[in-house]
Amino acid sequence: MKRFYRQADAVPLECGGYGVALDGRRVRTPAGGPLALPSRALAAAVAGEWAAQGETVQPRTMAMMTLAATALDRVAPRLPEIAAEIARYGETDLLCYRDSGGSELARRQNAAWQPVLDWLAEAHGVRLAPVAGVMPAAQDGTALEALRRAVDAHEPFRLTALYAAVAATGSAALGMALVGGRLDACQAWRCARIDDDWQAECWGEDSEARGRGEALRDELASVERFAALL
Repeated sequence: MKRFYRQADAVPLECGGYGVALDGRRVRTPAGGPLALPSRALAAAVAGEWAAQGETVQPRTMAMMTLAATALDRVAPRLPEIAAEIARYGETDLLCYRDSGGSELARRQNAAWQPVLDWLAEAHGVRLAPVAGVMPAAQDGTALEALRRAVDAHEPFRLTALYAAVAATGSAALGMALVGGRLDACQAWRCARIDDDWQAECWGEDSEARGRGEALRDELASVERFAALL
């Protein structure tokens, strides 16, 4: 899309919250709804993304706008479904599946992952049990119910950040820790990459795998920033 405006500004909304105006005209979401944001900081960041565009508007460079629009168009209308989808990750959470025996990989997994599971249990009463191997193992129903309650407590914008982090890492525990401030984006990225990094050490890393790792790092950094701006 060719750039059609000269100036982008964060503006207060009459109904509360903040929006973004392009040459005085309010930005709307892709679905056509009002872009109503919960904080001036987030509105300023979104306005900054619009202002930074060149001759053409490149949506892929506008992570804050994308996450905000997702919250309004896709998450808010489907809160129970999205929350249930996030909570289901707890049934086969990445952090619960460890290498068997006393391998170096198992040592790295335990050192990085167990503190996150311990935090999840202490902060939210979600006690997910780790197992050795990759075969699916059922989690205790009480733990899964506690996870669903913890997920349900998130309002739409924060739930959007959580959804993005969980889907990117394959771990409800990592998503909760990132959005909850227990881990920063770099720490969450390292946790999510332990198995891949081990494979790269053993067999080498190709450019495609490296690209996936970089994309994950950037996505988690965007999620961290989005959550901080709320």
